[in-house]
Amino acid sequence: MIHSGICHGTLGELFQGPYIQNDKLHIGVISLPIKKYSSMHFELGINGDIGTDLPEKEKCQRAVDIYLARHQLNLPQGRWSHDSELIQGKGMASSTADMVATIRCLDSLFAISSSAETISSILREVERSDSVFLDHYALYLSDQQQVINGFGNEPVFHACYIDEGDIVDTEQAGKPLLAYYAREWPAYARNLDHMIQAFLQQDLPAIARCATTSALLSQGVIPKRHLDTLLDMQAHFRADGIVVAHTGSLLGYLFIRRPGCREMGELAAFFRSLGYQCRFAQTGF
Repeated sequence: MIHSGICHGTLGELFQGPYIQNDKLHIGVISLPIKKYSSMHFELGINGDIGTDLPEKEKCQRAVDIYLARHQLNLPQGRWSHDSELIQGKGMASSTADMVATIRCLDSLFAISSSAETISSILREVERSDSVFLDHYALYLSDQQQVINGFGNEPVFHACYIDEGDIVDTEQAGKPLLAYYAREWPAYARNLDHMIQAFLQQDLPAIARCATTSALLSQGVIPKRHLDTLLDMQAHFRADGIVVAHTGSLLGYLFIRRPGCREMGELAAFFRSLGYQCRFAQTGF
């Protein structure tokens, strides 16, 4: 028998910036879920070893150890396998999605239903992570694995995006981000207030505008080479906003209305003129 776990990734964040809790500065994120997934499989009864089966997934191996210890369980004989549509080091929450898929695979194996709080507590022991285990949007403290505000499972956006090619080490980026956020706190605080109000009112154009502002603010710490070009052409393509992976290399347009085939062709030509193949995806839950 094969047991599997699945977890979606993200197309960066609608917002990433500072959040103060108990007089301490944290990194707050409102991730943009994307309909691309990480999959983890366990084939029961087959000879296997997790270190050999998943040699480059040390964090997943650590999550397995924590899970088994918490539930006082032993892993039966079996073989692990993994597949993912999420590119590593680009801002798609691939590492967190891999771990969540692993936990859900173990849940299937042992007939357990791990709560969001349980999953976040396991992630907390491994790394600063994303909120991909939730089924709704949230303002989430990535270092504390804590939900500050939940916003429901809308909106849905249609995205056209590119990968500029850089690989960003999320852990190494933490200190420079916090230093920059401390300097730029007032601008981030205003944008976060606007974003929260936009979510509460389900104002999709305002959410997209706040995402654009967040992308612009991030230029001061992990800049995107083509953001200015996208801004210049945004009105031409009638895009509602711009989204970036704040600690990654992805950036692109957000549309409330799905672009038609002709519009998609124009977008593809534009991004090809910049030297990139664009991708189209639906975001949201």
